This record gives sequence, structure tokens and C-alpha cells, in this order.
Amino acid sequence: MSMGRKLFLLITISTSMFPFAVLACNQSRDAVYVYYVLRTISFILSQGSIFCIAVAYAADIIKEENRAAAFSWITGFFSASHVIGNLLARFLPEKYIFVVSIALLIFGSVYMYFFLAETVEPVEKRERDSTFLTNIINFTRKRYESMRYAAEVVFRSPTLKVISFVSFFYELGMSGISSVLLYYLKAVFGFNKNQYSEILSVVGVGAIFSQILVLPLLNPFVGEGVILCLALLASIAYGLLYGLAWASWVPYMSAAFGAIYILVKPATYAVISKGSSSVNQVSQNQQSNMNV
Repeated sequence: MSMGRKLFLLITISTSMFPFAVLACNQSRDAVYVYYVLRTISFILSQGSIFCIAVAYAADIIKEENRAAAFSWITGFFSASHVIGNLLARFLPEKYIFVVSIALLIFGSVYMYFFLAETVEPVEKRERDSTFLTNIINFTRKRYESMRYAAEVVFRSPTLKVISFVSFFYELGMSGISSVLLYYLKAVFGFNKNQYSEILSVVGVGAIFSQILVLPLLNPFVGEGVILCLALLASIAYGLLYGLAWASWVPYMSAAFGAIYILVKPATYAVISKGSSSVNQVSQNQQSNMNV
């Protein structure tokens, strides 16, 4: 990473402001189309990258034996933001939701700019007179070499290779469930938005507790490998209970397993962090998040 982690964090978070700014100013049909275009571009630049860079930043300043707990706290606060966001969206008037979102994004960017220290020294580029075509070719070549290097690092390490396959199949299954879950609950049990909010709150509150308290306490005794296995088993139970739900209360019981399977992320990050060097942290975490 030649530009430093702080700059990349500022760029990825800043791009998230523009789609919401459009809806804050205008909520017409044309504005919605503009929102989706900007949101797509924003997702290309920031979706997954923010979390990967944040994890890599933490790995730069935290000792290896404490990283699992640190990653768990990061994902725990991420879950806390989801819970608070759900509550704000439910109780705030609609006309204020996007304004509040933009204010929070601006606050996060300003805070990072003034208080976040850079952990990687940017590499200065030599100024050269090059044509536009030459710059395009050089950029494409560098991106290809970067992707090839990341793939080589993964497949040369047995640990990283296994965790990449685990992450791929986990995200493949969970993304499929998440895509149809709300439609399924509405079609089968007639759930409304309030019940969706209740289920999301159950998962969110449980996730905060398990990530901030349970994982840091258990990890020194059992290790992140055991926690990862337990979390994967919980994700299987989560999917089976939803698929076999025979009454409207079963989805609530299934949601309780979300407090356990949510530990897949911090445990995976801890395994990757131990299996790769500091300079490879971002690329390996992106490999595990590319399906999110």
C-alpha cells in the first residue's frame, strides 16, 4: 500500500457521503436513480475495503496475541452501530434520516483526519513525463501484479488457502440466506417491518455481547480456531432453523444463533493476521470479504 492506510480510510468513507447527500436534498424518482448510480460506485470503492483497512490498521499497532480480541471489539462496535442505526431509522422522522446519516459520516471523516495516526509511510512516486496511454498501461500492469501477488501469498500458505475456502463457502451460504430471508418471513409468516426490526435487534444485541465480552474471554483458553468452528456450526443451525421453521416464534430462536455465528468474522481476521505479514494484511482480508 503506497498511499498509507489513513488516506485509504478517508477516501473510502468519504465516498459513502455522496449517495445519501442526493436523497437528503431531493427524494424524487430521478434523485433515486442518481442515488443508485452513486451508491454502486461507492460500493465498488468502499464495500468491504473499509473493514479490511480498519482491521489491517489495528494489526499494525496491536500485538499478535491481542489481535483476536481487538478484531472482536471492532466487529462488536460495528454491530452496535447497526442496532443504533435501526433504532434511529425507526424513531426519526423520514426527512431527518439522511441528514443525520451525512452528519455522522462527516464526523467520522473529520475525526480520522485529525486524530488517526498513519501507521504505514507513504511511498513517494517519482515524477515522470508519460503519455495518457502509458499511464493507463502502467496502472493496469501494476493492478495485475498486485492481484497476482495476493493470490500467490494465499496459495503458498496452507493456513491462508484453507481460510480462503472456508470464507468463500461461508459467505456463499449466508449471502443466499440474507438475500431471501425477509421475503421468506413475509410470505410464510406475514412478518412486517416491526417484526423485522425485532429480529435484527435480537441479532445485533447478541452480537455486541458475544464480540465484546465472550470472544475476548474465551480466545486465550481455546484459540480462534475453536471459536471459528463453533461459529460455523452456529451458522448451520441458523440456516436450518429458518428453513424448517414450523411456527412464527422459531425465527426468533434462530436469530439467537446470530450472536454466535457473528464470531466467524473476528476469528477469521485473527487467523489471517497470524498467517500473513503486515504488508499483506489488507489484500488477504479483502480475499475473505470479496463475497460480502
